[in-house]
This record gives sequence, C-alpha cells and structure tokens, in this order.
Amino acid sequence: MLILGIETSCDETAAAIIENQGKEIIPLSSVISSQIKLHAKWGGVVPNLAAREHLKNIIPIIKKTLDNAQKKLTEIDLIAITNGPGLIPALLIGTTVAKTLSYLWQKPLIGIHHIEGHIYANFISSNINDKNFPLLCLVVSGGHTQLVLMRNHLEYEIIGETLDDAVGEAFDKVARLLGLPYPGGPNVSLIADTYPQEKNIFQIQLPRPMLKSPNFNFSFSGIKTAVLYSIKKQPEKLTDQNFIAEMCREFQTAVCDVLIHKTILAAKKYQPKTILLAGGVSANIHLRNELAKTIKKDLIGVSFSAPHPKYSIDNASMIAVAGFYRWKEMNTKKVGSIFKLKSSWQNMETNANLKLKTRL
Repeated sequence: MLILGIETSCDETAAAIIENQGKEIIPLSSVISSQIKLHAKWGGVVPNLAAREHLKNIIPIIKKTLDNAQKKLTEIDLIAITNGPGLIPALLIGTTVAKTLSYLWQKPLIGIHHIEGHIYANFISSNINDKNFPLLCLVVSGGHTQLVLMRNHLEYEIIGETLDDAVGEAFDKVARLLGLPYPGGPNVSLIADTYPQEKNIFQIQLPRPMLKSPNFNFSFSGIKTAVLYSIKKQPEKLTDQNFIAEMCREFQTAVCDVLIHKTILAAKKYQPKTILLAGGVSANIHLRNELAKTIKKDLIGVSFSAPHPKYSIDNASMIAVAGFYRWKEMNTKKVGSIFKLKSSWQNMETNANLKLKTRL
C-alpha cells in the first residue's frame, strides 16, 4: 500500500510517500521546504507569508516527492493530509490541494491531526508494534505539551497538559529575552548542551513549577517570568556570554526536570508498557537522554522510544504513517471504507483548533 502524506500546518511545506509491506512501514521519499529564513526577520512565523510560500512550493514539492520515490500519482492508494491544528491560512493550502488531488484522481483522502502525526512518527522504521500497548506519550512542541495515554491505536486520553505556555513556546520566548536569533528554541538547546557543566559563575536557580502538584499538568510561564526578572534586575549581564549560556543551561534543565518528573509519575500510575516522546522538542538531546536514563532507572520493564530527529520536526512521513493506521482501523472495524474515503474531499473540514481525540 502506497500513501502520500502532505503537511502544511505551520511553516514547512512537506510531502512524503511511505509503503506498507506486511508489518513494516518503509519511507520511500520525504521532501521538506523550510521557511526559516523568510520568517527570521520577523522573529516568528507570519501566517499569511507562510500560506503564500506553501502555495508557491506545494505542487513542486509533491512532484519531487513522487519523482524521488519513482512513483506516479496513479499508483498512490491513499492521501493523508494534516487538517488541524495549526495556522488556518497554511492549513487551507494543504487541504485544498489534497482535496483537489483526491477529486481529480479518485483517491481516498484522510484528515490527520497534527499531533497524531507526531505520535506516529515513532512507528517509522521502528520496532514498536501492537504488543507495546498501552503507551504513554509525552508530546512536546511549540503549540502543545501533553501526556497522552493510548491503550490501543488511535485511542487517546489526555491525562495532563500545559496550563499556559507550551514547552516549545517557552523555549522561544526565553531565547528572545536573551537576544538569541530565530529559531530560538534550538539555539537555547545548542548553547546549553555545549556549555561546560563545571562552569557555574552566576549560580542561577530557576523554579520547577507544579513539580509537587497532585496531577500531571504543566506550567512553564513561571520559569519564563523568572528569566525575565533576572534580566531586568541586571540587564548588563546580557553582554556576558557566560551568563547567557548558564541561563540557557539552567532553563533547559528546569524544563526537562518537570517534564521527566511528571512523565514518570504518570507512568507509575497508569503502568504503560512503552513511553514515547513526540513533537518538535523531542529532538532536544538533553530531554531524550535524561528521559531514557530515568525510565531505565525507575521503570523496570518499560521501554522507551523517540523518533529519529529528522522525524521530530514537522514532516509528511508522520502524517502518512498516521493515515495508514487510521485507514487500517477504519476498515478493520468497518466504520468506514476505502470507497467512502474517495468522497471525503467533499466534507473534510480544516480546523485550526482541532482537538486530539479518539475518532474514526
């Protein structure tokens, strides 16, 4: 089975083709056009500019994806498209193109939740299978921070989430406070990871919000505010690269401490067989390493998985994989069919605030 995935929820125009061969999912082609340079001068993504770039790039990206996979559109069995959440002008470009291709070529079409795609990035060329359920997934991205319990494929129960800033958003805001260039989050992490651990000139200590709260929710605005107050008290320190580096290191450590602590607590309550890491911030090396280390130490018999870093960022392979599992589940449970999906272009909705929930 060949699946074409398309992703345009933010500032990456992406397309990919995967092939299901028995129990294995094989990526055949993945093409991503990034808009980082375009949005850098604005310090963040401008929705209408993003949509304009998607419009310019999406057809060439799809063509290149097909060429790289040495496939024709007529050979595609299913189209999977991100239909939310995200920036509505950007989403509309992707969904409109996907619906048009579905109509013209009579191809089945499935809408995929963006975070669902990030979760299923863990299933690309991995050893995870049906025996690994139940799963507990820590979702960390620019727009989401959630703990999601999955007792089976496509069954989602959000047991914890951020009450304010998402973790990726907090990274970006702290980067701006420290005068670091866009994209801020990766720069904070890079500085934090390369600054020597033994150097501690400024003795910076940031809070770990909600660490002892009796639930699995998160809050990151307090850490960000603590960084702001520290800078306001002594703004001249922003000229000291050691101060910036130590602040990056302490901020990253504080955030990861909270994420890991809450994940372990949730795992002890819900007893998953596997813990997944998903979302753009899953590329964070410190978070990956420390979470893996803590799971190995504190949760005997629980496995850990994180996607390959190239699948941590927004990409279309993850959308195609989620599309495969959704198509498989719909046909297994006979709640939909490949024939009905051929007409889904008529009623598929694009929703900037689409909620992650069990839906078939």
